[in-house]
Amino acid sequence: MAILSKPDVPRFSVDVHQNAFLPEGAGEVHAVVTVTATGGGAPRDGVAAPRPPGRGGGPDAAVAIMVDCSGSMDHPPAKMRGAREATAAAIGTVRDGVRFAVIGGTHLAQEVYPGAGRLAVAGPGTREQARQALRRLTAGGGTAIGSWLRLADRLLWSQDVAIRHGILLTDGRNEHESPERLASALEHCAGRFTCDARGVGTDWEVGEVTAIASALLGTADIVADPRELAADFTAMMETAMGKGVAGVALRLWTPAGARVRFVKQVAPSVEDLTGRRREAGPRTGDYPTGSWGDESRDYHVCVEVPPAGVGREMLAARVSPVVPRPDGSADGLGAQGLVRAVWTDDLAASTSIDPQVAHYTGQAELAEAVKRGLEARKAGDVDGATARLGRAVRLARLSGNADTAKLLSKVVDVIDEAAGTVRLKTKVAEADEMTLETRSTKTVRVKRRPHEQ
Repeated sequence: MAILSKPDVPRFSVDVHQNAFLPEGAGEVHAVVTVTATGGGAPRDGVAAPRPPGRGGGPDAAVAIMVDCSGSMDHPPAKMRGAREATAAAIGTVRDGVRFAVIGGTHLAQEVYPGAGRLAVAGPGTREQARQALRRLTAGGGTAIGSWLRLADRLLWSQDVAIRHGILLTDGRNEHESPERLASALEHCAGRFTCDARGVGTDWEVGEVTAIASALLGTADIVADPRELAADFTAMMETAMGKGVAGVALRLWTPAGARVRFVKQVAPSVEDLTGRRREAGPRTGDYPTGSWGDESRDYHVCVEVPPAGVGREMLAARVSPVVPRPDGSADGLGAQGLVRAVWTDDLAASTSIDPQVAHYTGQAELAEAVKRGLEARKAGDVDGATARLGRAVRLARLSGNADTAKLLSKVVDVIDEAAGTVRLKTKVAEADEMTLETRSTKTVRVKRRPHEQ
């Protein structure tokens, strides 16, 4: 395991957890790859410790805050008021020297501050001017999120900075542009900046908000109560201020004859990166992971290798975090992990499942069971919803995912947790169902042995 040591970027390390032993004739290798960055300024739960804006230099970064100002934000008025207060709180968290802008989003995208296609440089004066500008935000008009994202992209790329980040708040569905226009905007913005997306209230579409966050490698969540927006925005901005390196990709090299079946982020949330591979040379591909601060993430890697006989050993994959360049080269981050395959006739060795692989396989199954269960419930398939959500309850118990178990208990009555026997609740608050759907991909990490912590 190698660790980079540079003062200007986080230090990366890579650990591989796997059972490398395969029975004769087998060729599927599984591993959980833990990538850890230290020195980025945010603790490992992903939320940076509060720090006064004027204390210490800010990162070489630009941030755009996109605030839904459509007519529905005035029903009730607490949503618009909460959005203004949350944006003001986030601006108060932007550190000195960081560029920032505020966008008001309706069926059009409007520059609220500073305007004229510019970004402001954070300092006491510009933060106060931005707060004053927020008072002019009023609700009216429709919702066209793609136009908000494109304006954010133009503003963020008007300056030469290392980190570009967006925060997007919406309370409704994207009804004033076609799905194709939103998809086109996401395709354009992917890889250019990261974006956290939040839905306030219960009138927005979970699939739209999570798709935005997924495409732009950010986080998605629900804020059912507008009074909680300020705390959420502050936490998001603190995390953004803790990022130290952007555009990080997980680079996988595999030997001749091998094939990458999938690469999935499995902690802190489930995100399938397989389809995002970008070729980076012979038998080498890059999987984008976005911006990093002081944090740790886990990835489940599955590689098919040519089967071999007992006693043979091979390198199945080499995994390393890099920052790709436009010309196809990359800046290495000084760390790599090796995934091995060893063929044996020892039945006990070849049938043992690594605890990390087993844990995250269960977490991925849990997220899928919740998704399919809620889909069945919405379709009126009571039996299908009961079976899938019951399995989700059992998987949540087995994996120790107490947060998901708690959210499930608001949608089903749990009769036998161990067996996964449940009964659908006849009345479910819309916010509870949306919260379960939005947070179903959040995972818990496997408990490490003392020497691994």
